[in-house]
Amino acid sequence: MSEQQGAAGTLVDISGVEKVFHRGSEDILVLRDLHLQVPAGEFLALMGPSGSGKSTLLNLIGGLDHPTKGSVTIAGERIDQLRDRRLAAWRARHIGFVFQLYNLLPVLTAERNVELPLLLTHLSRAERKRHVDTALEAVGLSHRAQHYPRQLSGGEQQRVGIARGIVTDPTLLLCDEPTGDLDRKAGDEVLNLLQALNREHGKTIIMVTHDPHASARASRTVFLNKGQLTREPQN
Repeated sequence: MSEQQGAAGTLVDISGVEKVFHRGSEDILVLRDLHLQVPAGEFLALMGPSGSGKSTLLNLIGGLDHPTKGSVTIAGERIDQLRDRRLAAWRARHIGFVFQLYNLLPVLTAERNVELPLLLTHLSRAERKRHVDTALEAVGLSHRAQHYPRQLSGGEQQRVGIARGIVTDPTLLLCDEPTGDLDRKAGDEVLNLLQALNREHGKTIIMVTHDPHASARASRTVFLNKGQLTREPQN
């Protein structure tokens, strides 16, 4: 266990976080006095109604946004204190993202889409190829490496998205409604893959979802309502 993760193995430590968005003269409080700890190796599901702040919280954890107040510590580092280039470099090194709508570039093959995060590293072309091959093999798509997104099913496109998310061997995998655009069969295949990444490869995963079927695959579920976390869903 890394010393940075602390004695209890805490990977994500969110303390007293508040997030306010400004719309004209109006202040919109999205997250308020939020506290959350995620141990290394956990598969956490984050649920809540639309507008509850789930994606905002995921963006704070992923270093895509800064809290108005409070601290966001990942693997011992206060990322809310990082700015611009240092934050971008940290994000490239530590965070993998999986999106609901895949976000694949249609003009690139599956292989090239997966390679994109590696272009921010100092790896050689041959090293990038090895990483890409490993990631595609992990999601069961080695045979589809040269196919374009239009030639892949929705489930296959999402698996390419997951391969892209894990190709840098990130500290933390963040998934925003990864099955939201898939039918149940394809969604189950994606959830099986996420579980395997967590259980067999020790990946720490935080997944935003509105689907109880998806959240049941996680090792823990927390609920976000009106900007605060609860242990049970709120009406």
